[in-house]
Amino acid sequence: MDNSIVTVDLSRFGYRELELAQELFNAMINQGTPDDFEYSNITLNFNLNSGNVFLSNEDYQVAMMNGDALESFYSCPICGHEGFKEEMGHEGSEGCAEYLDGIGFKEEEKTQNA
Repeated sequence: MDNSIVTVDLSRFGYRELELAQELFNAMINQGTPDDFEYSNITLNFNLNSGNVFLSNEDYQVAMMNGDALESFYSCPICGHEGFKEEMGHEGSEGCAEYLDGIGFKEEEKTQNA
């Protein structure tokens, strides 16, 4: 048996997950992918633990629905903090600050969206 946390096997998607996949595809058609999401070898994925359905690519970038918008979902490689861009503000090491600068996170985004 496959014990993976993330699957691309559509037979493991329930109706809820298929509806989320449909939202992703509709957003992809109508909005395109996020500007910082590399459009190469994109797969549809389902995290069996979290229930999240998302797009990923060969660079392991992730795009998910954030309300009605298809946005990049980030994971700090230094400390593991995760979220959409406005959620990425966190205290961490100098490496975290460099990562946040690299994804274009601005501290004022955090306060504007709070």
